[in-house]
Amino acid sequence: MKRRRIAAIVTEYRRYSHAQHILDRYLFGYSWDGRHHVPDAELVSLYTDQRPKGELSRDRQKLVPSLTIYPTIAETLCRGGKTLDVDGVLLIGEHGDYPFNKKGQHLYPRYEFFQQIVEVFRRSGRSVPVFNDKHLSWKWDWAREMVETSRELDFPLLAGSSLPVTRRIPQIDMPLGSRVEEAMCVAVGGVDGYDIHALEAMQSMVERRRGGETGVDWIHAVRGTDAILKALDAGSFDRGGWDPALFRACLCRSHRLQPSRRGFNHTLPTTAELRGLLTDKDNSNTPVLYRYQHSDGLKMSMLLIEGIVHDFTFAARLTNQPRPLSLQMFLSPREICNFFNPLTNATEQLFRERRAPYPIERTLLTTGLTAAGIESLFRKQTLLKTPHLDIHYRPTKSSTYWRN
Repeated sequence: MKRRRIAAIVTEYRRYSHAQHILDRYLFGYSWDGRHHVPDAELVSLYTDQRPKGELSRDRQKLVPSLTIYPTIAETLCRGGKTLDVDGVLLIGEHGDYPFNKKGQHLYPRYEFFQQIVEVFRRSGRSVPVFNDKHLSWKWDWAREMVETSRELDFPLLAGSSLPVTRRIPQIDMPLGSRVEEAMCVAVGGVDGYDIHALEAMQSMVERRRGGETGVDWIHAVRGTDAILKALDAGSFDRGGWDPALFRACLCRSHRLQPSRRGFNHTLPTTAELRGLLTDKDNSNTPVLYRYQHSDGLKMSMLLIEGIVHDFTFAARLTNQPRPLSLQMFLSPREICNFFNPLTNATEQLFRERRAPYPIERTLLTTGLTAAGIESLFRKQTLLKTPHLDIHYRPTKSSTYWRN
C-alpha cells in the first residue's frame, strides 16, 4: 500500500521542541503496543520558520534523503509544484523566538501558518487533514475561524495537548454518562503554555459526563500565593475555593509532590507548609487558579502550583459516590517524552482515516478557556462571563488515552 505523504510546517526543529518530538517519530518510528512502530505515513516535505542554534532539520534531511526542505509553506505543500501534493499536514507552531503581547500571551503564528495552508487548499480545489499542535491560537476569534474554515473546506482538523492521550495512573476513564458535580486539576507550569495542558486534561475527562459538553458560562482567574491560600481557606467552590477532598486526592495521586520540612516522605503539606513552598518570584512560577462553571452547573478548578507538584493530577466528585475519582496523567522524563507516542499515533489515525479521533470542539473550548483565563488575569483578576464558549458536543464512546 502506498504510504501517505505528509508535510510539516513548524516554527523550529531543535532538540526538545515539539517539532522534534513529533517529526522524529515520523522519521524513525517509536514504541507502540510492545513493538517498534514505523508510521504508515511518510514525512516528505518540511518548512521551518526559524533556525536557532542546534537546529535539526538539515541534519534530518541528510539522514532521510526522501525528506525535502522548502523555503515557503506553499512550496512545502505543493512539493515544488503548483498544486497541493501531500496527503496531510502537521502544523507545529510551538517554541521559537516570537513576541509576547501585554497580556503575556506568546504570539506563535499558528493562525498565520494555517491561513497559508488553506490558501493552497483553495487554489488547488481540494484539501487534506490537518493537525495543529496544542491550542489553536492565542486569539479566540482566530481559533473559531480555523474550525469554521475546516468545515467550509471539508477537511478533518485535529488539535490539542498530549495530556488527554497519555498514559494514566491508574488506567481509568470517566465512565460514559457519569453525573459529575465538581472536578479539579492540580498541575505544574504557568499560563499560556501549561494551562492549556491542564484544561485539556480536565476536559477529556468531564466531556464524558451525562449529556456531553454544554459550554462554559463564566471564568475567574487569580494569581499569587495570598489569592491561592484564600481560595484554599474558603473550603468550597461556592465560597470562592474548591472541594478540599478533590485537592487532597490530586496531591495524593502525584508522584512528584515536593517534600515538606518534616522529611522526604510523601505527606500532605499543611497550610503553613504550602505557604512556604509557594512562590511569587516570577510569572512562570507564580501560582495561578482558574475557576469556571459549565452551563449544566459543573464546577471546575485548575490550579497551577509550581514548586509543590511537578506533574498533572485530576480528581472529580461524582453524584452518589463517597470517594472522588482521581488519577495522574503520566508524563515520562524529558529525555524520553513518550507521551508524544499516542499523540503522534492520533495524527496517523487522522491521516489514515480522514477523521479526527476525538472532537475538535474539545480544543476549541479549551483554547477559549485559555484565552479567557488570561483575560481575567489581565483585567485585574475579575470574573468574566463567557457566552462565546457556548460549545456543545458529544465525546467519542471509546476512551482515547494510551492503554496498550
